[in-house]
Amino acid sequence: MAKLQRSQVICESEPTHAGPDKVGDSHGQSRLVHLTSHWAFQLVNDSLAFSRADSFCRGQFSSLATLDQSDDQEGALELLRQAGLHSPIWIKDPSKAASKPLALSKQYLQFSALHFPKESSEGFARVNISFPALSSISVCVRVQWDPEWNEVSTIFSYAAPVFTNEFQLRGQVDTHGRILLALIIHGKHLPYKASFPNDGAWHHICVTWRHSSGRWAIYVDGDNKDRGSDTDNSRDIHADGIFILGQDQDSFGGNFTEPFSGNITDLNVWNTSLEMRHVRALNACSPMTQEVLFNWSLDHLSRHPVVKEVQALLFCPAVHQQMELQGCRMLQSWSDQLPLFSLTDCSEPLPFICRSSRERYLKMKQMSDAQSSQPSAFMNHLLNLSNKSQGAGVVLGQQPFGLSSLAEASALLDVSVQAMEDTQQEGLQPADMVSLIQLLSLAADVPTQPHSDAANHSRDSIRELGQRFISVADTIISQENAFKWNAIKEVVNGPMDVVKSIDRMVNSLSPHLMAETDHLSIQSPNIKLEVQQQRLQEGSRGSSFCGPDTEKHTNLDCISVPYQKIQDLHNNGFHKLTLVNTWYGSLQTLFNPEENITMVPTITDGSQRYLGTVLGSSVISTTVLGDDQPVATAVHFQLRHRAQNFTGMVYDPVCAFWDFNLTPEAGGWWNTKGCEVLSKQYGYTVCYCNHTTNFALLLQVYEAQRSPENEKALQVLTFIGCGVSLCGLLFTFILFIAVGVPKSDRTTVHKNLIVALGIAELLLMCSNWASDNEAACFVVTALLHLFFMASFSWMLVEGLLLWSKVVSVNISEDRRMKLYYIIGWGLPVLIVGVTLAVSVDKYKADDHCWLNVKTDTIWAFVGPVIFVLAVNAVVLCRVVMVTVSSARRRAKMLSPSSASKMQTFDLTWAVTRPVLILLPVLGLTWLCGVLVHLSVVVAYVFIALNAFQGLYIFLVYAVYNSEVRNAIKRIKEKRKALSFTNCSQPTSFLPSQRAPIKSWGCTPPTPSSPETSETSGPPSFTSNSLVIKNESFRKESFVSFSLKAASGNQVVQLTGFKPSGFPLCDCCQSSHTGE
Repeated sequence: MAKLQRSQVICESEPTHAGPDKVGDSHGQSRLVHLTSHWAFQLVNDSLAFSRADSFCRGQFSSLATLDQSDDQEGALELLRQAGLHSPIWIKDPSKAASKPLALSKQYLQFSALHFPKESSEGFARVNISFPALSSISVCVRVQWDPEWNEVSTIFSYAAPVFTNEFQLRGQVDTHGRILLALIIHGKHLPYKASFPNDGAWHHICVTWRHSSGRWAIYVDGDNKDRGSDTDNSRDIHADGIFILGQDQDSFGGNFTEPFSGNITDLNVWNTSLEMRHVRALNACSPMTQEVLFNWSLDHLSRHPVVKEVQALLFCPAVHQQMELQGCRMLQSWSDQLPLFSLTDCSEPLPFICRSSRERYLKMKQMSDAQSSQPSAFMNHLLNLSNKSQGAGVVLGQQPFGLSSLAEASALLDVSVQAMEDTQQEGLQPADMVSLIQLLSLAADVPTQPHSDAANHSRDSIRELGQRFISVADTIISQENAFKWNAIKEVVNGPMDVVKSIDRMVNSLSPHLMAETDHLSIQSPNIKLEVQQQRLQEGSRGSSFCGPDTEKHTNLDCISVPYQKIQDLHNNGFHKLTLVNTWYGSLQTLFNPEENITMVPTITDGSQRYLGTVLGSSVISTTVLGDDQPVATAVHFQLRHRAQNFTGMVYDPVCAFWDFNLTPEAGGWWNTKGCEVLSKQYGYTVCYCNHTTNFALLLQVYEAQRSPENEKALQVLTFIGCGVSLCGLLFTFILFIAVGVPKSDRTTVHKNLIVALGIAELLLMCSNWASDNEAACFVVTALLHLFFMASFSWMLVEGLLLWSKVVSVNISEDRRMKLYYIIGWGLPVLIVGVTLAVSVDKYKADDHCWLNVKTDTIWAFVGPVIFVLAVNAVVLCRVVMVTVSSARRRAKMLSPSSASKMQTFDLTWAVTRPVLILLPVLGLTWLCGVLVHLSVVVAYVFIALNAFQGLYIFLVYAVYNSEVRNAIKRIKEKRKALSFTNCSQPTSFLPSQRAPIKSWGCTPPTPSSPETSETSGPPSFTSNSLVIKNESFRKESFVSFSLKAASGNQVVQLTGFKPSGFPLCDCCQSSHTGE
């Protein structure tokens, strides 16, 4: 073990008492512990680099202290006084979030740069090479703009003997604190558009131009900020020019103006136009294979004396070694009892501070004392195998140095595996599990130096270390030790601490594990680890990983990185892809089922009661390394459901991941951000997440409010009701058309409501048949949305029309109907169109043809419906008020004796009648929908009221509608009159101004006109005629009755005439024998 500088360590914990306390370690060194009202601070006599200090605190189930609270500051100050320590110590910066995988993670490289001072306007640097004629050009440079410099500046200028402003990049500060960039090409000044913040940081700038197309582009920090093609493409850039940094050339190589102030480095020039992937690779400090005209070198530059060489630390994602961007935070000193913080190099060894809860500190101390006084069988055997206390000391966390090499970590893991195998019958005790978890944490953080450790440690030995690591982890998270996790929950955050250690170990060792192979697999009963590696190129294949195969289940737990995402990494300049995949099969049993996972219920239709959320699957993870650095990318995964199916319980899966940065003091928690369910199948669920980490299925548990029998009965009732309702609506519409109901705005509105509601219920009946076809189901969902919205819109129109009758509204009927059509059909089309445009991906539910109730899409239906029901409720109240008022007026007109009885009846009927008549068309029966979750009886009432809405409309607006009944009565009278005419004969003609027309009878014709009767012979009978107007016929129709006696028979002749003079009918003759 390397010898470290002697100093102190502080560990923070909640108090048991105030004042310092000394605790001895296994090496005879003392640790000073100070307990305050909130935290306990512990000093250890060694200094470590920042990363090693962070690792040590993590191994103690604590974290680096922040000293951002006054209690922490007082306790730390008192402890430092007791220790007599005045040197700086490491402190965690609370404002810095924990590092996450990034597509371009920050690292550093040392560059030689040129400093252009703002005190002098003469500074410049010249590139000492000969330039050929350039048909294309790319210039990339890193710039650190002086934040105090606000003048227009020239970053570089290229001038040819025949033309000075040949190619130039300029910058200026705008009012928003940004640096705006603009190109000059062939003397044409392009606009200031591309920009970067004036923050004093380094920024990578690339500009490109191509003669053939005239296209140019400006890239800042790898992103395209501006581009165009509006340049002169008639010629190349002239040869034999002068390239100047930091000045504009008003003449060839002289008359400098518009100087630059700041630092410049990493200037490179190509005679080709680079693509975006090349620019991004350059921004990441990756080497370029393209032939370069000029590569950054101070030896090929001549500069003015005021321009000085400086060293710059640039952060590049493609470099192996990582470092914090601004250094690491340390407590420098105290001033007036307040801490003074500063930043320094993270590799410098300093004392540091750790933090944990009081219960954790006391529990760990109790376990450590118990192991010292009465070691367990495992610990005794471990001591015998190691033959010295150093090994046990490290396992117990009493060794402040941690593990300094892979060999030491491998040896400790080896003896731990042997001890577990030899004491398998006795099993592990809770204290043993804590010690082994500490060992995994320390082994995962062993520093690996590519040139030293890798050379002294072969790939096989590193692989054996990985296998032992997984073996120890597998034993800790096995189901046999599930009950012991409750005993150590005050010390260890949970089983995800083991998962985090595995992630750190594999990510750290993957370059060595994969040095000579492209595939590595390590499997144990509860863990499967697989590492895949491939060189990125065009057409690189996608990647997938599955958990162990079992005979019982055909659907495996699998995770995959889409092909397109891997291609994106290649396009972004990455060359090597490493995928680290892990499957954990036993973690579900280790989470306390009583510890409910707080989540918002996804099923909110009232049919089920939410009970809670539990972990319901294995945990599967993937880490994507691009050029050995973590990068973020999207993944798909499929997990089997692992929940017991209890009667009356329903499970709804939710895709989630373990977020270590969520409540970090508790080790993290489940999060669903960026994850969504792609499909739900019987027994498994397919998910999508836009990042990589540890994934699982959370099952939301519901108690079914309705039994399967009730659900089936409600479905059947709905289908039957919709069928009956559809027939009722169809008959009502036919009656309105066939019987000739007088045309009015009221009947027009009724017809449109019937059409919209009828089509909606027909689609609802067919929706189950369309659910198997995704495209058909989507179309049915959109049509259902449209026609149900149209139904409610026409219900709104019914209410508005009724309001216009009750409250006088001065709008013409034509204008009113145009408004009604806009509301009834135009508004639904607009709502559905906007909803589809905004949320087409989340429009439809997963398992049936209706809107997705788990997203805000459902409000595109519920919102308008609530509005319609609210308006129509107001209308109904107004109608009831008017009818009650009318009933009271009628009651006052009655005699006093009967007034009280009639008033009670009239008032009751005045309230009941409009409610019964208006409920079906105003849609107010849908208000029951809000109460369906209360009882299954309410669900039956809701379905009965709304599924039979069409039948209700048929009864109220067809069977008992006075207009329809009068129209039917008129039709019956016409048919009766026609049948009366068909059984009569023409026996006489009615004297009239118009010529009479014969009619046909059922007896032989007898000429009997008055004219012929008077001249044919002596009269044998008398004749009397009566002509009357018949109000049952059209206007100006009248009927002629002729009574005459002939041969003892009395004949009555009835003739009806239209206004044209033609007879409507001749009713039959009636005869009888008189005396």
